[in-house]
Amino acid sequence: MKVTQEVKDLLIHLAKNKKIYLEGNILKILDAEEDEDFRKYLDMCKERDKTARKKRLQVTKQVQNQNKELVNKQEENDALMVDLQDALEEAKNATWEAEKLKEEAEKGKEQALEDLELIQKRSQFELIGMIVRIALIVICGVGLVTTVMYVIAMMTGQDTQIIGSTWSNMFGILLTNAFSIVGTIMGVKYASEKE
Repeated sequence: MKVTQEVKDLLIHLAKNKKIYLEGNILKILDAEEDEDFRKYLDMCKERDKTARKKRLQVTKQVQNQNKELVNKQEENDALMVDLQDALEEAKNATWEAEKLKEEAEKGKEQALEDLELIQKRSQFELIGMIVRIALIVICGVGLVTTVMYVIAMMTGQDTQIIGSTWSNMFGILLTNAFSIVGTIMGVKYASEKE
């Protein structure tokens, strides 16, 4: 493509004074004809264009590499976020299971304490029952022996005044001791209860 001398001069003037040069595919179609200054101008424009294209290509490649790195980093971040969310979910589940186990342990502890208390009470009641039975057997035995002795003394014609008063005192003492034993047992029973 041919251009007028006026356009050629204007382009050369812009290059010298303003540092503005032509770029791109238009340089391929411009014909310098026999104008040596315009030919130098076009050669300079082609060199600058070639250098600019190389720089743009390097920048483009650099940007593409950075974009690839950014995409890879984004994928890594996404994977880390997924892993983090999974870890948080596992931690939540573990915490929930730990709380559930703790509640079950508390219930088991309460049940064991109730069972222990029941066993202790049963043991206490059995012990108290045994003490009462033995005390009643002793009381009844002493009362029976004393009564038999009093009856034998009466039948044989012996003096019953001493044995009669002894028999009467014995029954008084036995009854007093029986009430004392029962009172002591009941006091121990009520003192050991938790209220």
